[in-house]
Amino acid sequence: MESVDTLLKHQVISTLYFDKSLSCVELSEILGKSVPHITKSVNELIKEGSVVEGGQARSSGGRRPQVFSLNAHHMYIIAVAMDQLYTKITISDTVGNVVLPTESNELILLNNTEAVPALATLLNKAIEKAGIERDRIIGIGIGVPGFVNTKAGISYSYLVPENGQSLCEYLESTLGISVYIDNDSSLVALAELKFGLAKKKEEVMVINVGWGIGLGMIVDGKLFRGFSGYAGELSHIPISESDTLCECGKRGCLETEATLRVVTGKAMKEIKEGRITGLKYDSSPEKMSEAIMAAAIKGDQYSIDLLTDMGYKLGKAIAILIHIVNPELIILSGRGAAVGRILLAPIQQALNRYCIPRIYEHTEVKYSLIGAKAELMGAAALVIENYSKTISNKIKNQEASL
Repeated sequence: MESVDTLLKHQVISTLYFDKSLSCVELSEILGKSVPHITKSVNELIKEGSVVEGGQARSSGGRRPQVFSLNAHHMYIIAVAMDQLYTKITISDTVGNVVLPTESNELILLNNTEAVPALATLLNKAIEKAGIERDRIIGIGIGVPGFVNTKAGISYSYLVPENGQSLCEYLESTLGISVYIDNDSSLVALAELKFGLAKKKEEVMVINVGWGIGLGMIVDGKLFRGFSGYAGELSHIPISESDTLCECGKRGCLETEATLRVVTGKAMKEIKEGRITGLKYDSSPEKMSEAIMAAAIKGDQYSIDLLTDMGYKLGKAIAILIHIVNPELIILSGRGAAVGRILLAPIQQALNRYCIPRIYEHTEVKYSLIGAKAELMGAAALVIENYSKTISNKIKNQEASL
């Protein structure tokens, strides 16, 4: 039977992952356990090789306390960030050292019955390339676009195994490693909450600007998912009378008007038709989108115009969001954060036009400092958050069966 002591050790590891180095007193305050109990767990973790002494903390007077941190290269995490077209995979240890640099692979999700086995193949290759033992990998965290049931490990929009298993069940049976999934925008918000601009904030809306437009909601300092777990579908707010059909089956969705996918597709079409611009055509949507953002940062007028139009339409949707939620902070995160400075001006213009001043006067709009890395960071954090929860659930189930 899994013991309460085992659970506490997992909680210590999880806490050190997010706070890097802490003393036993600090761990005691965070976890609500006695200092002797914490000290016992820390000493056992040191013997197991999971934790090491990290020197002494600063002190305003008296004896400086000993602090502890996780042992590099003892345990590993696989982080996966998926969008409709590309899958990024990286492997790191629990102190953030990269073992396998981020690899991007084209993997189309929509109407692709081979996407699930293809993902398993990519993960197997990544593990083999990293050259680490599977029993030292504590989990795989995966960000998936669309509707995701985190408790059941099911992705309803994409990546549905044909054998009746959930995505997590399929991958765990194939890879022999624990797997956790969540909506991609929720993971971006989790990364901002743990490592970014949302840290220690209470009411924050995190906009995931990428191939789609996602929303991660932080309410009372925690991720908010709504009654059924699907809160935050900003991309399907209707903002136009366009006849463009969205993947959801509706028309006029933000998803069809203001995403990097839309901007990239428009640029590729217009450049092929002879649009005069310094921007060079590339048949790869991934490379084309990166080129657009890089050119805009350097001052290319055409690229700036494309992003300005996108920003204004995004601002219209954000105005609706502000009227409903009245957040203290809105963060532009994800890949699009790289051009956040360019997007801010048209977003503000839209807010001036569509928002009631009293409602948004105290709401700040900022662009993320972790941006493109956010989903991968959130995927790794998802593994750590579930690290102690898994043991806790095992203990509850064992106690219930007695």
